[in-house]
Amino acid sequence: MATIGSELAREIVERTMKIIPFNVNVMDARGIIIGSGNPDRVGSLHPGAQLALAKRDIVEIDHAAAGKLPGAKAGINLPLSVRGAICGVVGITGTPDDVRQFGGLVRVTAEMILEQALLIGELQHEKRYREEFVFQLANQSGISAASMNAWAARLEVDLRQSSAFFVLQLAHENDRPDLAMPALQGVQSELAMHWPELLTAVISPGELALFEPFAVAGSPTLRGAAARKRLEELHGAMGRSLNMAASLAMGIALPGLDGAAASYESARQTARVGRLRSPESSIFSYYDLSLPVLLSGLEPGWQAGQLRQPLARLQAADRKSGILMKTLAAWFHHDNHAAPTAKALHIHRNTLDYRLQKIGELTGLDLSYVDDRLLLYVAMQLKNPG
Repeated sequence: MATIGSELAREIVERTMKIIPFNVNVMDARGIIIGSGNPDRVGSLHPGAQLALAKRDIVEIDHAAAGKLPGAKAGINLPLSVRGAICGVVGITGTPDDVRQFGGLVRVTAEMILEQALLIGELQHEKRYREEFVFQLANQSGISAASMNAWAARLEVDLRQSSAFFVLQLAHENDRPDLAMPALQGVQSELAMHWPELLTAVISPGELALFEPFAVAGSPTLRGAAARKRLEELHGAMGRSLNMAASLAMGIALPGLDGAAASYESARQTARVGRLRSPESSIFSYYDLSLPVLLSGLEPGWQAGQLRQPLARLQAADRKSGILMKTLAAWFHHDNHAAPTAKALHIHRNTLDYRLQKIGELTGLDLSYVDDRLLLYVAMQLKNPG
């Protein structure tokens, strides 16, 4: 049900008194004046409004009748109805014959303002409801699975299908936190214009999360291309309203509540790994960085230290020229194929064989064995600890 507050009452008074030459009063559902062109009357009971509320109809008071009602003035009083419910009264002060012609216009204007305010309030409530759902999906702060599934059904979100989180992270949110929140809210508004059904939430002063379905059918190549395309679409829309440096990352698409939480965490890990590996870029996809993202969970543990040891010996010996590290990276990039690797490095095949032999000696690994090659490749993925 709509209610009339003092701010709305003032807006009604100001707007209607710009178009009619009479004083306007706005009364709440109790008949108390909460807005008036005569500020001295605010807070007092309005007898005409109380009669209009009791009769649920228009009440006119002439000068003779006003003299018999304490505190009353001549005028016309019209009940205000929004969505079939009376929520207050608007009154115009003056001789009824003079003000009657303006009654319909004033009431329509007042009810339009109230309806608009009610709609805005509902939209804001819906927006908060949607935002809180996304926040809980990402953080899983203790709400039961049954409640979350009911929440999803209310929003028409099918958690059985694969969906993915995207995270937009501002680069310098700690420098100006007062600017970060308005910037993210501006991005939300821009995204809502393009994709009204897109679920978004500000997770922190420097991070905005987005959640939407993402099809995982098809080949990994097609999936990766679709992810990059969606990232570019979102990034393009964001750029129209965001004037701060930021990165956008997409996580793995998975079904279910646990899948949503994993997608959010993978998106944040993708952003971190992506910035370490390609600081010049601003969009990162899990489907392009899946291996280093998956391996990033090893970084705090002893396993990562063990995996890095062979590569650390190579880096120490190759510190001056870096030629062996460059050769190893090219060899892995070309899937351990000698001919394209030698061509890319502009060296003879024999030179490549010599360098690979040297790499094996320095690392203590035999590159002819799959396991040893894999250990070295994994170490390459972990060479930039976060």
